[in-house]
Amino acid sequence: VQLQASGGGLVQAGGSLRLTCAASTRTFNVYSMGWFRQAPGKEREFVAAISRSGISVDYADSVKGRFTISRDNARNTYLQMNSLKTEDTAVYYCAGRASPYVSRIIAEYDFWGQGTLVTVSS
Repeated sequence: VQLQASGGGLVQAGGSLRLTCAASTRTFNVYSMGWFRQAPGKEREFVAAISRSGISVDYADSVKGRFTISRDNARNTYLQMNSLKTEDTAVYYCAGRASPYVSRIIAEYDFWGQGTLVTVSS
């Protein structure tokens, strides 16, 4: 399975961006999906996850209330990011796992996209 993340860019603090993760597989709906990010000099961290059904979602405390994860019936997973802060600057990765349930654990994800850079300026 290949994942292609897009939608990153430069935005001012307080602005919004929408990231998209497109999956190559026709069996996309068997996977739960997640977004992670890695800032310069820091470890990769969990941002948000959505279950296979799309009913269950989970967010890191740092983005709760500002970011929204969703998926459609095609092959796409989205991360709507509002009220962006300079500390949200990072490379954002989408990932998938062959499980119906959400997870925050990096090692539980089976495949990863290449990442898209989000830069938030003050």
